[in-house]
Amino acid sequence: MRRILLTGVALCAMMAIAQADTYVVSMKGPAAGNPYWAAFEEGAKAKGKELGVEVNVVSPPSETDVQAQISQIEDLMAQKVSGIALAPTDPAALAPVVDDAKAAGINVVFVDGAGTNKDVPFIGTNNLEGGKLGGNFMCKSLPAGSEVAILQGVMSTTNGADRYNGAKQALEGCGMKVVAAQPADWDRAKGQSATETILAGNPNIKGIFGSNDNMALGAVEALKAAAKLKDVMVVGYDANPDAAKSILAGEMTASVAQAPKKMAALGIQALVDLKAGKKVPMVTDPGTVLVTKENAEQYK
Repeated sequence: MRRILLTGVALCAMMAIAQADTYVVSMKGPAAGNPYWAAFEEGAKAKGKELGVEVNVVSPPSETDVQAQISQIEDLMAQKVSGIALAPTDPAALAPVVDDAKAAGINVVFVDGAGTNKDVPFIGTNNLEGGKLGGNFMCKSLPAGSEVAILQGVMSTTNGADRYNGAKQALEGCGMKVVAAQPADWDRAKGQSATETILAGNPNIKGIFGSNDNMALGAVEALKAAAKLKDVMVVGYDANPDAAKSILAGEMTASVAQAPKKMAALGIQALVDLKAGKKVPMVTDPGTVLVTKENAEQYK
């Protein structure tokens, strides 16, 4: 039976993978503590079961541990895997090892975030448009000219840059004042700390866009502590179960939903198709949906 490996959870898991005809889908962060990656893993394994192939999961310890992911890919190349679907922690830094993999005859596709290598298919959300979707919702919901802030993810990734730029374009385009943009590296605790800094310097702020739900939920905690949650709208990105519950509880106002299960499944399918000599689209966008109280129940 052919085997597919989803790189995303632990380096030690890779060592148990058979040498022959192995495929790799690489998540850039562990599933533990992050509902997005947990859903990604679930989608990949479900697709593997559907196709009758085995799916394993490994990842670097964190989404900022670029060198760990590079080392994992190098190890997988040494194992002569048949294909890698890679969610890159840092597209530019990973470009050389991706080129090496392709030169070694290993099929590569990018999932979740686009890379910089040419002729490598990408399966993932149009995050620029997703950022605009969240920003436009804030535009329609807040008074004209309101002061707003953006919590940034890892800006060296396409996801981080695109979500920030999309939200900023939408917010400034409708006349909002973006008074602060603080990096929080996709992390809830850092999102809370960054929001505390933003509130200290901008007491009149009316809205915060978090480039993922972890950071947005951190912003909620900071706003609660400052007794300002009722005065400040919080919009997130991913619509993970924790965010959906927060929206239903009247804390977060909205989130931009991705489709991590579908995205992962498409990555698995792409590897199988490439191995079979089939062509796959250069770009596949699973789409985004705005989640508010009206539809948050289905995302819990």
